[in-house]
Amino acid sequence: MILPNFKDFPIAGRIIGLDWGARRTGVAITDESCSFVFARKPIVSKNSDDLQSRVLSLIKEERVAGIIIGLPLRTDGTESETTKNVRDFANSLAEKIDTPICFLDETLSSTAAQESMGRVRISDIKEKLDSEAARVILENAIAIIKRQ
Repeated sequence: MILPNFKDFPIAGRIIGLDWGARRTGVAITDESCSFVFARKPIVSKNSDDLQSRVLSLIKEERVAGIIIGLPLRTDGTESETTKNVRDFANSLAEKIDTPICFLDETLSSTAAQESMGRVRISDIKEKLDSEAARVILENAIAIIKRQ
């Protein structure tokens, strides 16, 4: 189910954060207490069905209580074609699970992720940036959830 806000989002249990990408999706996950967020290896997928299958497996394996998906909005707050793709992915995922899903504006999450990575090789940026962005998105969501 896709929730309109964090009001009814779980405050305990593992929460997964996703930075959706057409080819590579960043992944981050919390511990059971939502005190720590860990970047995971990104999911490199062949197509949306492959991505969905792999995300569903991860949700089951990790016993995920909630899902945060970064929503790519333009700087003026309007939606793009990528935003539509993310919403389509989330809607398709929501049809297959009862785990609550919330969106969080991901504006500047990649910039913040790259800054937190410090000086690294270009190959490391390509390999790790998506999951670092998912970590930033998830940390921001956890901060909002804990304030409510």
